[in-house]
Amino acid sequence: MNLFDLSLKLKGFPIRKAKLALKAIQKKSDTEFNTYVETKKQDIVDYHLKHNPFYKSFAKNTNPLDWNSVPVMSKKDLQQPLETLLSDGFSTKNIYIDKTSGASGQPFIFSKDKFTHALTWSVIMDRFSWFNLNFNTTKQARFYGIPLDKKGYYTEKLKDFISNRYRFNVFDLSDKALENWLIDFKRKPFYYMNGYTSPIVQFAKYLQRKNIILQTICPTLKACVVTSEMLFEDDKKLMEKQFGVPIINEYGASELDLIAFENIKGEWIANRETLFIEVLDENNHVLPQGEEGRLVITSLYNKAQPFIRYDIGDIGVLSKESTPKKPILEKLTGRTNDMAILPSGKKAAGLTFYYITKSIIEEDGSVKEFIIEQLKLDTFKIYYVSDSDMSPNKKEMIKNEMGNYLESGLTILFERQTTLKRSKSGKLKQFSSLIH
Repeated sequence: MNLFDLSLKLKGFPIRKAKLALKAIQKKSDTEFNTYVETKKQDIVDYHLKHNPFYKSFAKNTNPLDWNSVPVMSKKDLQQPLETLLSDGFSTKNIYIDKTSGASGQPFIFSKDKFTHALTWSVIMDRFSWFNLNFNTTKQARFYGIPLDKKGYYTEKLKDFISNRYRFNVFDLSDKALENWLIDFKRKPFYYMNGYTSPIVQFAKYLQRKNIILQTICPTLKACVVTSEMLFEDDKKLMEKQFGVPIINEYGASELDLIAFENIKGEWIANRETLFIEVLDENNHVLPQGEEGRLVITSLYNKAQPFIRYDIGDIGVLSKESTPKKPILEKLTGRTNDMAILPSGKKAAGLTFYYITKSIIEEDGSVKEFIIEQLKLDTFKIYYVSDSDMSPNKKEMIKNEMGNYLESGLTILFERQTTLKRSKSGKLKQFSSLIH
């Protein structure tokens, strides 16, 4: 057995059983697949109504045969001691336990039964195999944060060794640090890159300034997988050009599973094997395919803790071309808690501000990174990293575009910084509102 698979098996995660189960699900015909999904939805609700005290109380009026009677749960509902959320027969000794990243502002501890966690890894490995990426045999350049405490640090280093990956420090994005990254790519036979979008984008911009195509100095490099942060189309094009390899977009949530993964055709294929994904309006009504709404997701297998009609906090669209066996996530437009409320009462997705500003702010390449905060209903502040102050002309252009796209009368402030504040995990929150 390969080292990565062996490590999962030694921890008690039945990876071989999970891989066989995944293959059996994928072999089902369209008709069989519809029946499979409906059966699994009913089964998981029925299981938790019978075996989970928390869910019995939470969903006391639920009929497993009537999906519309199943209540939507939020992160707030799950922010309580883990022991109160566990099903009968499960304890901290026989489950997988982790903590959400807190990128949504609502971190909490969650659990999965061991088979479900093995299924999670089976799905991830299956999707990566679409591009011939293998955790056991292909070397990964990893762009994630790392815990700074001694135990957490060495735990991650051990995982990196087992998973055949080399970790880059995403907290230091200075030119000197990026130069050292380049040296590592010259010396090590990396097969693919994997990690947070924003530091990888900064590496691509550094290569652009140096007029370097990464694959020319690291010819073993075949792909780049980005995750956890929004990927804009112009950033994707920049990375494709400077790295010389395909850019693959991944979307997942640690408490659930891999949610969507880009295939070789550029389609964002949603996970239909272990999750049931819905798009709901503000009144929890299911929206037709092609319409934008809240992504609400059910984990079809997790018996340790219920994630049933779980509002993940993201806004997205399922394509009209979606089928039960091939759901396509057409668009992911941001988080529900990233909505900006304007003085007129109008609401706008926070990434709208980021996107409007991005096209102007990066034209001359002097601004390396920036984030936006809403301080008041009518006041927004742009923090940016640059070697020099932004010109008055550029600031005025941004103010005008904000007024054109959103509404007039907004106050836009600017502050130059040497570095931007990242979360403990290394993620960069591109927009946040301080008024909610």
